[in-house]
Amino acid sequence: MINSDPIILGFVATTLGIIFYTSQLQHIFWQKLYRYIPVMVMCYFLPSLFNAFDLIDTSNSQLATIASRYIMPVCLCLLIISVDVRALLQQGPKLIILYLIGAFGVVVGGPITLLVFAYFTPDSLPWDGANAVWKGMATLAGNWVGGTANQLAMKEVYQVGDQIFSIMITVNVVFSALWMSFLLFCASHAKVIDRRLKADTRQIVKLQQSANKLNTESKQIPNLNDYMMIFAVGFTVMGLGHGLADILAPFFENNYPQLARYSFTSEFFWIVIVVSVVSLGLSYTRVRQLELVGASKVSSMMLYFLIAIMGLQMDITSIADFPIYFLIGAVWLSIHVFFVVIAGYIMRAPVAYMAIASQCNLGGAASSPVVAMAFHKSFAPVAVLFSVFGYGIATYMAWLCGELLKTITP
Repeated sequence: MINSDPIILGFVATTLGIIFYTSQLQHIFWQKLYRYIPVMVMCYFLPSLFNAFDLIDTSNSQLATIASRYIMPVCLCLLIISVDVRALLQQGPKLIILYLIGAFGVVVGGPITLLVFAYFTPDSLPWDGANAVWKGMATLAGNWVGGTANQLAMKEVYQVGDQIFSIMITVNVVFSALWMSFLLFCASHAKVIDRRLKADTRQIVKLQQSANKLNTESKQIPNLNDYMMIFAVGFTVMGLGHGLADILAPFFENNYPQLARYSFTSEFFWIVIVVSVVSLGLSYTRVRQLELVGASKVSSMMLYFLIAIMGLQMDITSIADFPIYFLIGAVWLSIHVFFVVIAGYIMRAPVAYMAIASQCNLGGAASSPVVAMAFHKSFAPVAVLFSVFGYGIATYMAWLCGELLKTITP
C-alpha cells in the first residue's frame, strides 16, 4: 500500500492524463464510455478506486489539505476575476429560495427518516445514552446545513458519544462524495435535463453570453509573461487570504470564542472569504483581462486536480461497516433532494440552480464551488456566499432538527 504523497500525486496526474487522452479518442468504446460517464465524473471516481482496492493509504496524507488550502483558493480566484457581477445578480431569487428549501429539507428530513426507522426497525438502533441515534443525526444535520464546525458544535450541545459521532462523520463523507459525483454527472447533461424539465434557462443563457463576450472580444495567444501574471495574481491572492486568516481566526478565537459556532475561528473560513472578496474586487479592474489569455483554462486544470484529490478521500467500501446508518443517510438525503427537485420543478428552475442549492447545503465552502463551476464558472462566488451563510444558520437549524429528533421514540 502506497502512503507517499509524491507517489500518490503521481498516480493522480497519470490518471488525469489517461482520462483526458482517452476522452479525445474516436474509438466507439471511448465515445460511448464518456457519453455515459463524463470526464469530470471519471476524474472524481477513478481515484476513489485506489482506496477501494487498497492501493494507497491517505490516512496521513497532506494532499487534501494542500488541495483545499492552496489549490482551491487559487482556482477560485482565477475564476472569480472574470465574473460579470451584474449578470450574476440578474439570476433572480430562485437560487436563494431553493437553497433555503434545501436546508428545510434537511431539518424536517431527519425526523421523518428517524420516524420511519422507529416504526420498521426499532431494535436495530440505540435510542438512549450518549450514543443515541438521534444525537448522531443532530450532528449530521449541522454538517449538512453548514459544515464541520457546526457538526462539532452540535456534538457539544447534545453531549454526543464518540462512537455515534464517528459513524455520522463517515456517513457524511460517503454521501457527500456520492452526491457530489452525481451532481457532476448532471452538470455534463444539464441541457438535456433542463429541456425535459422545461426549465427557464434565460438567465443562465445571459450569464453565458456575458462570459463569452469577454472571451471573444480580443482573444490572445498566451505567452510566458501571461502565464506568469496568471500565477502571480492567483497565488498572491491565496497568500493574502492565508495572511489575513492567520490574523482574523486567532483574534476571534481569543476575543469572541462564542462565534466559533459560525466558523469565525476557522482559518479556512477566512481564507475563502478573503479570496472571494479580493477576487471580486479585482474583477472590476484590468486584472479581469487575464481571462483573455487563458486564466480560466489554468484554473480548470487546477480544478481537475482538486476533484481528483477529493476523490481520493472517498472509500465506498466503508458502507459495509455500518449499513443501517448508511440506509438512514440514503433516506434522509432522498427527502432533501425531493424538496429541492419539487420546488425547482414548480419554479421551472434550471438543474444548475437545484444542484448548487443542494451542494451548498451538503458540501460546504470546500466543494460547493467545484459543483458550481461544473455548471458555469460564474456561479463559484454564489456557491461560496451560500455556503458561508449556511455556517451562520446551521447551528440553529440543526438544534431545531435535534429537538424534533429527540421527540421520536420507538
